[in-house]
Amino acid sequence: MDLLNTLVDKGLRRELPTREEALAVLATSDDDVLDVVAAAGKVRRHWFGRRVKLNYLVNLKSGLCPEDCSYCSQRLGSTTGILKYTWLKPEQASQAAAAGLAGGAKRVCLVASGRGPTDRDVDRVAGTIKAIKEQNEGVEVCACLGLLSDGQAERLREAGADAYNHNLNTSESTYGDITTTHTYADRVDTVNKAHAAGLSACSGLIAGMGESDEDLVDVVFSLRALDPDSVPVNFLIPVEGTPLAAEWNLTPQRCLRILAMVRFVCPDIEVRIAGGREVHLRSMQPVALHLANSIFLGDYLTTEGQAGKADLEMIADAGFEVEGADQVTLPEHRVHAGGGCGSHAEAGCGSHEGGGCGSHEDAGCGSHEGGGVCGTAAAGAAAAAAPAANEPRTDLVAVRRRGAGTDLAPNA
Repeated sequence: MDLLNTLVDKGLRRELPTREEALAVLATSDDDVLDVVAAAGKVRRHWFGRRVKLNYLVNLKSGLCPEDCSYCSQRLGSTTGILKYTWLKPEQASQAAAAGLAGGAKRVCLVASGRGPTDRDVDRVAGTIKAIKEQNEGVEVCACLGLLSDGQAERLREAGADAYNHNLNTSESTYGDITTTHTYADRVDTVNKAHAAGLSACSGLIAGMGESDEDLVDVVFSLRALDPDSVPVNFLIPVEGTPLAAEWNLTPQRCLRILAMVRFVCPDIEVRIAGGREVHLRSMQPVALHLANSIFLGDYLTTEGQAGKADLEMIADAGFEVEGADQVTLPEHRVHAGGGCGSHAEAGCGSHEGGGCGSHEDAGCGSHEGGGVCGTAAAGAAAAAAPAANEPRTDLVAVRRRGAGTDLAPNA
């Protein structure tokens, strides 16, 4: 296919595809999806080899958010029944982080719900960063706290933060359809503040909210222009109790095409599969590793992911390897360009489900300590019924009831 050959050549040269080429990737048929994966996989392997970066989320403050982001279970007026608690103490957050690091993660993403941090909140997070770094040598820390005020990014950097996550989520033209309490421009401003402070910028999107192909291409091109080190790709989990609960628009093939398009547009940037991979990619998760070079390990902020052990087995079985703490994530030319997270074996945070950072907080399948790719015992029974490919898989969504904010051991 001439299109794919052209895109591979451009990806190896770090040349931006045209909008028409990006749209054409999304328009390819299911019959051609493996050809698309193979082509984008060449670009992924050229810049990142077969390494997979593992990241681990710690939800510092859950729920009680004043923002009205339609995709978020922590939003104002949410009736989803998620865990709700105020700030974890530094030692509690450090203990939660240690579980993920023991499972192979090299980056910890500290997320808090809310519009943005107060100066006192920044002090709290600074203490947490210090505690985590003192107890875990070489750990990378990304903060995801919402909209930043002047000077706050600098203070986080001084406290030891390596990166800051704040997602654009969708195109500028449709942003007002999903959130009314802040603007797209507010989000761009916060990403720029992180850049200016010397933090590694991490910013991504949410697919599956009813957006068009043009919207997806718009937001990915906007992200490329912002030049983050990391782009997390979230797949909406339509959680009951949120305005987007009925938006089940994704198939595994659609998700693969989206990831491939992101890889072609952002060839040398860390592309992370974030929220929703278990629910929407399902058994195709290993195929997606040929497109993305980063995932989250274990659970998400308010929902459960597949068992951490299953994540590691999936990576090994697919012929990939977990990126080590001594390996630099980003290609050499991006490291030398001064990317905060790429310069110390680091790669952005990309939490996708978190109130404050406003990424997408509904991800994960709910394996409840169980092995296998996805599912509680109930989910396993439902799977036996062989649901249609486009049937809503509400059986794969479970509210997190373990880890941070509970007395139960985390999934890592």
